[in-house]
Amino acid sequence: MKLARYILWWMVSLPLFIHATFALASPVDTSEPYRMIEKVSQITFDRLKSEQTVIQGNPDYLRTVVKDELLPYINIRYAAYKVLGPQLKKTTSKQRNEFVDAFSHYLVASYAQVLTQYTDQDIKVEPPKAIPADRTIVSVRVEIVDKQRPPIRLDFKLRKNKKTNEWQCFDMIAEGVSMISTKQSEWSGQLRTEGVDVVTQSLKDLAAKPIRREDKTDE
Repeated sequence: MKLARYILWWMVSLPLFIHATFALASPVDTSEPYRMIEKVSQITFDRLKSEQTVIQGNPDYLRTVVKDELLPYINIRYAAYKVLGPQLKKTTSKQRNEFVDAFSHYLVASYAQVLTQYTDQDIKVEPPKAIPADRTIVSVRVEIVDKQRPPIRLDFKLRKNKKTNEWQCFDMIAEGVSMISTKQSEWSGQLRTEGVDVVTQSLKDLAAKPIRREDKTDE
């Protein structure tokens, strides 16, 4: 796998590692983004390591893991609306809800697929910093440590829920490239010319594809 493809793999998969299995471990404090990321990431890496036998035998099992354990901790609607961008105002409530639902299933399938490439990577999270009380968006720097490649730096963007004071991830930036911006660019033309209904159906079709094991070796 080339470096660019490897970076894109982490752009998709790391939000999972950040918002991982809260239900399988002691409660995680989501009111402090730095420590939350550090603790939850470690929980997730440990779980992925311990369940490799099941995953290798049935890659589609990852879809259930993502849906049950990870998706609730990602702000799907906010991310989906960011992807729609200017086209959001041109959609009806029904269209928006259907797009968010399709986007959710697309993310489940995408995250499950990239997780088939997980082996023994580790992470280093930057030390906690003081966050102004009025700030609702923060970025947390994470370094991906892979024995076979140089470290990769990623910046996770998190948004604070003003009502619950909980932080949730909605975007990630790798090598200066935003995951949200990438999806906006990828689908903006089709959204403009064919409409949200067509893109929604495309997401459903992509989500329906089976999860298959992939070889994470260099090409």
